[in-house]
Amino acid sequence: MTQTSENVTWLTQEAYNQLRAELEYLSGPARTEIAAKIAAAREEGDLRENGGYHAAKEEQGKQELRVRQLTQLLETAKVGEAPAADGVVAPGMVVTIAFDGDEDDTLTFLLASREYASEEIETYSPQSPLGSGVNGKRIGEDAQYELPNGKLASVKILEAKPYQG
Repeated sequence: MTQTSENVTWLTQEAYNQLRAELEYLSGPARTEIAAKIAAAREEGDLRENGGYHAAKEEQGKQELRVRQLTQLLETAKVGEAPAADGVVAPGMVVTIAFDGDEDDTLTFLLASREYASEEIETYSPQSPLGSGVNGKRIGEDAQYELPNGKLASVKILEAKPYQG
């Protein structure tokens, strides 16, 4: 899944199906489950000192936020093929960079929306400083991006290939 503009998110069919299934679960069975937890906790008595009730209400709030996020994401999603393996860094690519010309100090990451982040590989948004610095660069080119302290950092693009995850 990758962000291609401010309001459009590119998704593989697999990612779209995964997020759609999560939304359907959260909108249906999960809502029923949390409502039952809240009802059971409410029956325990005084709500001011009822930790189970407050925990269930907090869980419900987080769940509803995720439903809104998924709904918005899927409404603006474009489902399509992975980017071309042409050596140009683009959303949906696994990118390997070397810091400051030191080819031993490397980082490999997925350039994609944080919604598609996994434990397998670190993910950087195309809107992040590093993501926007490398986006559109070719293998072998140098890129610059701004660090949080305002200084510029340089990296060299070593590899860019479509994400197969």
